[in-house]
Amino acid sequence: MTGRATRRRFLQTTAVATAGYWVAAGVQAKESKSPNEKIQFACIGIGGKGGSDSADAKRNGTVVAVCDIDDGQLASATKRFPGAKKFFDYRTLFSEMGDKIDAVTVSTPDHHHGPAAATAMRLGKHCFCQKPLARTIFEARTLAEIAKEKKVATQMGNQGTAEPGLRRAAALIQSGVLGTVKEVHVWTNRPVWPQGGSRPKPSPQPKNIHWQEFIGPAPERPYAGGYQPFVWRGWWDFGCGALGDMACHTVNMPYMALRLRDPISAEATTSGHNKDSYPKWSKIHYVFPATDKRPEVSLFWYDGGQRPDPKTVSDPTIFKPGSGCVVIGEKGWLFSPDDYGAKYHLGGGAVEPKDAKLEIVRSPGHFDEWVAAIKGGKPAMSNFAEYAGPLTESLLVGNLAVWQNGKKVEWDAKNMKATNAPELDFLIKPVLQHGYTI
Repeated sequence: MTGRATRRRFLQTTAVATAGYWVAAGVQAKESKSPNEKIQFACIGIGGKGGSDSADAKRNGTVVAVCDIDDGQLASATKRFPGAKKFFDYRTLFSEMGDKIDAVTVSTPDHHHGPAAATAMRLGKHCFCQKPLARTIFEARTLAEIAKEKKVATQMGNQGTAEPGLRRAAALIQSGVLGTVKEVHVWTNRPVWPQGGSRPKPSPQPKNIHWQEFIGPAPERPYAGGYQPFVWRGWWDFGCGALGDMACHTVNMPYMALRLRDPISAEATTSGHNKDSYPKWSKIHYVFPATDKRPEVSLFWYDGGQRPDPKTVSDPTIFKPGSGCVVIGEKGWLFSPDDYGAKYHLGGGAVEPKDAKLEIVRSPGHFDEWVAAIKGGKPAMSNFAEYAGPLTESLLVGNLAVWQNGKKVEWDAKNMKATNAPELDFLIKPVLQHGYTI
């Protein structure tokens, strides 16, 4: 056996797979690189989470291009990525470097995820995109469809997907340790940024910020200090609020365990909002339809300091951590105390069998799953087509309910329609501005 064949088999057996449903026929990534060739990466967004994403890219190949709207970040890239070409508009990056890159990381504000990732994949580039996969439901659906059509390797940045604790917890629930699951409760310490107020007053634009490239596909507004960096999450035009920031992490385990896709309704109560900034707090009730594996399930989301009723479980002290998730069944409950699902414990009478034989495939690492897929291995678990796209879509139905604040949203996932609220169409499928497209 040649060295190349040995390497190919190694990548195919160590790339992630999991028991159950997540790998579908037809989404195997087409091989574009020899296992021994260096992957040529372009990194869009290199500050914040983009710092670690671009570092992961460098660890697994060569970063040949970087893009950021902050000249200060681009200046720092000179030392971090010697020789990488610098851009502040990713459309120019693709135009000039499209034939020189193999894979792209997208670590931008949410409103750029759709256009940047779609452009990359339509050029045949493999794509890693931070969570949530997109700002809107239509964009998430479209990215999943492009990934499947182009057969590129994809991965969303919900890193807990690779945690053995999360995978084991999901497998335990699937094995029946809780019996029939009745409901799921998920809470977060977000928002940790200003939210629920009026727009900041316009102020002089710093020389290092390319404001028009930050605005990108969003409606025009003047520069102000309350949008960038990080605090963009609290604005409907740019982010997805607390739900978009953390639910792809904290709902990840029950999503994997119970296949929580395509809710049939969502209803929210909130502190109220001005339809510009997200509310200070919200509570959302989703209803997921029955499947051939389980009956109908309710999921309850809490942010802004809200928590489940202490009577929900026999040990209400579990609600004290900043974030958490509890899955409640007829035989007890399973609690995960952090954002990423790395740990869990059982309560309410549920006990983990000592001889439980669970088919858990250990991940080589979240980013490494994607790299292995690029080199011909199996798709990363949180690939766009079969996992990340449906997860993001399902969760963003909750933001439709937040917008309505008290009016239940009846959801038709197949047709991407709020059947009782046509006024929400503009939130489901946005009109992108300034020449940006998906």
